[in-house]
Amino acid sequence: MHDTEELFRAVHGVAGRFAGQPVPVVMEALLRQLPKASGVEVADIRKIAEEISVGRDPSGL
Repeated sequence: MHDTEELFRAVHGVAGRFAGQPVPVVMEALLRQLPKASGVEVADIRKIAEEISVGRDPSGL
């Protein structure tokens, strides 16, 4: 559960700082901030980045 919470907090932090930015910028930020052993696939990171890019916070926090 701790890893999941860390993952959601990282997504939430990126969403707060990068909302409205282009997808590649958000993806780069996510790749830097997500826990290394998160197991999140690149395709899923792109979907998350797309949500953030249009101003949504997919973390649920």
